[in-house]
Amino acid sequence: MSDVTIDPVASPTAYQDMLLSLLGDDDPAIVFAATEKRLRELVAEAGPQVRVRPEPTEWSVLEGHFVDAELVVSARVRWILAEDEPDIVPYDQDRWVDGLRHRDDDPDDLLALFAALRAANLRLWATRTNEERGRLGIHRERGPESYELTVRLLAGHDRFHIAQAERALATVRR
Repeated sequence: MSDVTIDPVASPTAYQDMLLSLLGDDDPAIVFAATEKRLRELVAEAGPQVRVRPEPTEWSVLEGHFVDAELVVSARVRWILAEDEPDIVPYDQDRWVDGLRHRDDDPDDLLALFAALRAANLRLWATRTNEERGRLGIHRERGPESYELTVRLLAGHDRFHIAQAERALATVRR
């Protein structure tokens, strides 16, 4: 299970505020560029403990759902850019982690998929105008969200789950 103390469905605004506070005024592209490197370091540091959950309901380093979030956001931002106010479907991150059995995945395969998606998303972000970054999608739980807001939320999400993976690793090492 995730380490979220704020329920993103019950308290969508508080969840957004929490993620945005983790980003602050930082450039999301800089955060994105650092995430892959830190993920690779965490996987290497975890070694054989990469799949060990600190508690039965908490995620292991490998299960931090970075790939799922990157995949979902990849689709969301493309819908936002290509369609007029598209419907943005939420997803249950815990069900994805469990249902897709990330615990059994090869860490190198997950990191390669993450790296490819992240590189494509960084290229897309770098080539969009301010007007395009303002385009909206309508998230079913949170209402209107711009391309820029979606990207900023993902950058805060990166920081949140890097910290979660670091705590998971520290706990399983004790």
